[in-house]
Amino acid sequence: MQTDIEAVLFTTHISVGFFFLQELHAHLNGSISSATMKKLMAQKPYLQIQNGMTMIDKGKKRTLDECFQMFQIIYQITTRTEDILLITKDVIKEFADDGVKYLELRSTPREEKSTGMTKRMYVETVLEGIKQCKEEGLDIDVRLLIAINRRGGPAVAKQTVKLAEEFLLSTDGVVVGLDLSGDPTAGHGQDFLEPLSEAKKAGLRLALHLSEIPNQEEETKILLGLPPDRIGHGTFLNSATAGSEELVPLVRQNHIPIELCMTSNIKTQTVPSCDKHHFGYWYNMGHPTVLCVSFLILTTYLGKEPN
Repeated sequence: MQTDIEAVLFTTHISVGFFFLQELHAHLNGSISSATMKKLMAQKPYLQIQNGMTMIDKGKKRTLDECFQMFQIIYQITTRTEDILLITKDVIKEFADDGVKYLELRSTPREEKSTGMTKRMYVETVLEGIKQCKEEGLDIDVRLLIAINRRGGPAVAKQTVKLAEEFLLSTDGVVVGLDLSGDPTAGHGQDFLEPLSEAKKAGLRLALHLSEIPNQEEETKILLGLPPDRIGHGTFLNSATAGSEELVPLVRQNHIPIELCMTSNIKTQTVPSCDKHHFGYWYNMGHPTVLCVSFLILTTYLGKEPN
């Protein structure tokens, strides 16, 4: 008989007979701390990123637009495999310092022609960071979900699935699944159905960002047909709009756990306040839910998520 926690985690290689903090929705680039960004910028003074240090030092005072500008800075300062190794290890260490015992990172394979970094090298470097943290004795169990960015379209999605399948077989349980994320307005869920189906057949667990924005009932219903192993955000699954009344029963019938990122949703203004958040809706009906951080860059960490 599975415990509630075992039904949510994408691994069976961890003891779950006690309470512990787990983070299941950590986007690697979005989890980079200000301290790590400062280290990287100090290594690359030639970039002369306008207002970069000022924005980093703002922390909690960043506006939403400034939070998104931070991602542009991160993209500029993480072009080499050395950079990816540094951020991976720092992110893991900081989650461990926060008391997290089980961490699922997710990241989109990236190539950078200016430095020769390929998508395969990117994933290998993230895995090397995970390995080194384990060898250093950090008290945290880390797994990786390889992410499909919706902006890449179905062709790139198929390439990503192929890469994820290879690492699923070669990493002894470190690569556990596939994430579908990115701009929710880019493409349509139908476009990704074939590669996601192939991934599921290959044994990859699926964590799909669904219903992050209103009026996506059609694509959400299509993707729920897979079904996914977990849902990211699901902000508008239980909305009052036409078509959404079919979604909640589908989620409940398949017992699909939902990753809920309360602070992230409020900061990005998809939810107005904690008391309006959909966590209460799902929690009160006894549906499996887990509170997550999503983006540390939005100035939160798991220990500070509402409880």
